[in-house]
Amino acid sequence: MPGPPHVRGSVSIPEPELGWRFSRSSGPGGQGVNTTDSRVELSFDLAATGALPPALKARALERLSSRLVDGVITIVASEYRSQLRNREAAKERLTRLLEGAIAPPPKKRRATKPSRRAVERRLTAKKHRSDVKRLRRSDES
Repeated sequence: MPGPPHVRGSVSIPEPELGWRFSRSSGPGGQGVNTTDSRVELSFDLAATGALPPALKARALERLSSRLVDGVITIVASEYRSQLRNREAAKERLTRLLEGAIAPPPKKRRATKPSRRAVERRLTAKKHRSDVKRLRRSDES
């Protein structure tokens, strides 16, 4: 995933706004796991970014409030053995997270009434199921 993360439309996050930290990862990797800094922490200061328009920034801050620490969102990736793949995974995760956070709210559901035919079908199926169960019972009880 070369280049800056593209969130939506013309919105993308500039590379300088991304903060990277690397550390040793646990898990598979053989002898290299003790010497390679393959675990990646990606930090993005959502509160201070200029990449998002004010309306989208406010929406994202509200929706991601439980994940933010002082307006900064941190994503950790350590599932791969190479630092490069973990960097790509962290960038991809940040992109998906921001896409969901700035998405417009879903349309309101309009309450509707089931059709007469749908109600009849449901009641017929219930009656049929009741008959099947009744016929399975023994007459001794």
